[in-house]
Amino acid sequence: MSTTATWSTLDTPVGPFTAVVDADGAVLASGWTAALDELTPQVHPALRPAELVEGDIGAVGTAIARYHDGDLSAVDAVPVRQRSGVFLEHAWEVLRTIPAGAPVTYTEYAAKAGRPAAVRAAASACARNAAALFVPCHRVLRTDGALGGFRWGLPAKRWLIAHEAAH
Repeated sequence: MSTTATWSTLDTPVGPFTAVVDADGAVLASGWTAALDELTPQVHPALRPAELVEGDIGAVGTAIARYHDGDLSAVDAVPVRQRSGVFLEHAWEVLRTIPAGAPVTYTEYAAKAGRPAAVRAAASACARNAAALFVPCHRVLRTDGALGGFRWGLPAKRWLIAHEAAH
């Protein structure tokens, strides 16, 4: 891991989207905010860069723009770097396999993650996800079809679900 990471805020139809990207192109944190200080606490202490520089985030920025323009697979191959316990790291990998336009319930997500009884742990994986969009926690809904929670607000989650359903 590099001691310097680059961040940038892009305009999207959902609002400003900021990403923090390590020197090797891996997303450390991202979300629909223009406030960098809302993202940096989400980065695991072992991954936090010593310095953050505003600048060009390269392929990550391109992927963000392409996703919001309708190329839903644009974010799929972008590397992400998050750390936590074994279950959460596995659960984040599983989130990346949920296809755009095919949301699952928290119960289905827990089962996909190999722990069908661990619905609360699955919900915790969504809540603790630092790399929104790239690890698509917005694709997990409550059993009754309600949106549930979303760090970046329910209007953003509603837009993302509709955007993915339309493409």
